[in-house]
Amino acid sequence: MTPADLVWAAAAGSAAALILGLVLRTWLTRARSLRRHVLAVTLASLAAGALVAYVLSVQMVVAPEEARTVLVVLALTSCFAAILVITASAPLGRDVRRLERTVRRLEAGDRTVRTEVRRGDELGHVARALDDAIERLDGLERQRVADEDARNTMFSSISHDLRTPLSALRAALEAMEDGITPDPARYLRSMQRDIEALTSLVDDLFLLTRIESGSLEVARSTVDLTEIADEAIEALAPVAEARSVRLALEAGDRVLVQGNAVALGRVVRNLVDNAVRHSPVRSVVTVVIEPGHRPIVRVRDEGVGFPQRFEARAFDRFTRADPSRSRATGGAGLGLAIAHGLVRAHGGDIWIDDVPHGSVSFALPGS
Repeated sequence: MTPADLVWAAAAGSAAALILGLVLRTWLTRARSLRRHVLAVTLASLAAGALVAYVLSVQMVVAPEEARTVLVVLALTSCFAAILVITASAPLGRDVRRLERTVRRLEAGDRTVRTEVRRGDELGHVARALDDAIERLDGLERQRVADEDARNTMFSSISHDLRTPLSALRAALEAMEDGITPDPARYLRSMQRDIEALTSLVDDLFLLTRIESGSLEVARSTVDLTEIADEAIEALAPVAEARSVRLALEAGDRVLVQGNAVALGRVVRNLVDNAVRHSPVRSVVTVVIEPGHRPIVRVRDEGVGFPQRFEARAFDRFTRADPSRSRATGGAGLGLAIAHGLVRAHGGDIWIDDVPHGSVSFALPGS
């Protein structure tokens, strides 16, 4: 066989491979199975090799019987290769179908579906990326639902807490306008209390907004927790006395921390006020100051404590252990949320103690 024959055979094989490649590229873009794709490429490669082998055998003046033998061998080789490709590509086809099924179920709104594909190649990377994306999408959807519920709860709570004093103010004004108030001074005092309630609610909402947005700046200095607790007890003594509840302070020497006296006083007052509201008549609410490298303030009452289902969301805004909302049994449900935000702004922690009665504690970094 001359070199020219070899060049001709190589050119013929190259031309055949190029033609088959162009045909396959057009056809495979419409193929609906990746396994068929792999099988078609494999058989096309064998066909191109068989054509080159046949041309070379003819150029080498092989007898017709020997040429037929070569073709039979090539045909058997193609069959064996097809069996091998079909068997080996079965996991590939299965994983591709899983990916397709996952995408279709995701399109239908099912965010619990996962690919269940475990591979180390590019297909496995795609499957893991898809699973991660579904997980993030599911988390975002749960957060959206939670935010929607929180927003509805907030609007409902604000509407309720605004409606009560506003209705009372309207009734008092109408009565005074009609001249049917037997004691105008009493009506004016009642209106003053309603205005103070509205002002307090607006102030609480503004403070909570600053806390949640991270814009609250707490100017710190060395303050005495014992003194702060004593002032809070003194301020809330009339409220406790009206409910026949006694306030007590258990503290030793001064307990110094780096903090803001006004903010920490707000925390203690909120916790004591919450404890007084939920304490039985003729009971005691005790504020305990525990010194240490992280001083702890505990506010204990003799009530029934927090319901177990309520503890996980006790520090959320507009949440109350008692679902019935009244001015006699509780406020707007912002006290614990504000206390939580102010304590965290000081780098501290706040929690509900695991005790039979009601007890809320918070710890602050030492001075």
